[in-house]
Amino acid sequence: EVQLVESGGGLVQPGGSLRLSCATSGFTFSNYGMSWARQAPGKGLERVATITADGITTIYSNSVKGRFTISRDNAKTTLYLQMNSLKPEDTAAYYCTQAGRAPIGEGTQVTVSP
Repeated sequence: EVQLVESGGGLVQPGGSLRLSCATSGFTFSNYGMSWARQAPGKGLERVATITADGITTIYSNSVKGRFTISRDNAKTTLYLQMNSLKPEDTAAYYCTQAGRAPIGEGTQVTVSP
């Protein structure tokens, strides 16, 4: 059974930073591209960052490019999202997913507010 457990969210002031983690199990992590997606209240799911299985190639949405960094540790089967220069519009529930697939975890809430 595939399991994706997100953590690291919280309340942060504008301009602050957070690092999200996603612990995975139930599949061969190193064979899969992975993504981070987010959903703000009343809005659709936005895929913000994707990384290839080998970790070499990353893709970002325009809304986070230059501020967020996706990375992975295949030995630890863990996905990360470093978020810097956070803005109130980054407030959302964040999910890790296998690339191209829907979220299956509970997500972690990120709230950016003074």
